[in-house]
Amino acid sequence: MDTLDTAVADTRRWIERAVVGLNLCPFAKSVLVKGQVHIAATPAQDPAAILEAFERELQDLVALGASRRDTTLLVIPQGMEDFLTFLDLVARAERLVRKRGLEGVVQVAHFHPRFVFAGTQEDDITNFTNRAPYPTLHLLREESIGRAVAAFPDAATIYEANMERLRALGSEGWDALDVGPKR
Repeated sequence: MDTLDTAVADTRRWIERAVVGLNLCPFAKSVLVKGQVHIAATPAQDPAAILEAFERELQDLVALGASRRDTTLLVIPQGMEDFLTFLDLVARAERLVRKRGLEGVVQVAHFHPRFVFAGTQEDDITNFTNRAPYPTLHLLREESIGRAVAAFPDAATIYEANMERLRALGSEGWDALDVGPKR
């Protein structure tokens, strides 16, 4: 298996075992079961080339109906290991969404193996709520987010519940999931 195939497989395992398995995102299971989650990995390593791949995925997502593709994860296996460099890329991806007139249509979320919430230590288990095996740009349809939030009125409490869930799981429990990154 090559690097890109491995990155896609690792990301799918993370979604299945952590995101859905731990119910970190109560909205993820239904789109995963319906086959509406698209995971792509890019060989690009520099920001300009990664943004080109991002734009292609953005166009593809918008071109397809939500029943075929509700969400896309663009996995970046190489070149964005530094968290702060990645955050700059996220800001550029968000600007690209606005430039294409898709603000309010598509939202960009992100995950990174070195994600750190402001005010926490790098090894704090709660950071793992936003950690994926590789730097990842997540394109979400705003319409789908709206439906999900309407079905889950206390959506703002999800992140707090996730932090508590991971504290209860602990680092050994996280490592046992085998979803990368290790503590």
